Amino acid sequence: MYAVLATGGKQYRVQEGDVIFVEKLNAEPESTVELTDILAVSKDNGEVAVGSPVVEGAKVVAKVLTQGKAKKVIVFKYKAKKDYRRKQGHRQPYTKLVIEKIEA
Repeated sequence: MYAVLATGGKQYRVQEGDVIFVEKLNAEPESTVELTDILAVSKDNGEVAVGSPVVEGAKVVAKVLTQGKAKKVIVFKYKAKKDYRRKQGHRQPYTKLVIEKIEA
């Protein structure tokens, strides 16, 4: 059984037990979150329910493992022959989730 969920402007195909990194959610570590924007759900008998835009009554229950920041990305701007250089770093915050249950 799997589900396709949308969070943080991205879509994820998940199964029970999967560990995923999503855009930062306001949740404490070791707490549970319910994700309700489920775009598609596959049942155990092979039947697939596709929502328009979401599947009614479907949700994914996940446990928050950690909150963190990704590796640093260097943003370097320059203009040739004009002595213009700007170096900046960015670390994107994320939430690490483990999928506990898919309800459809």
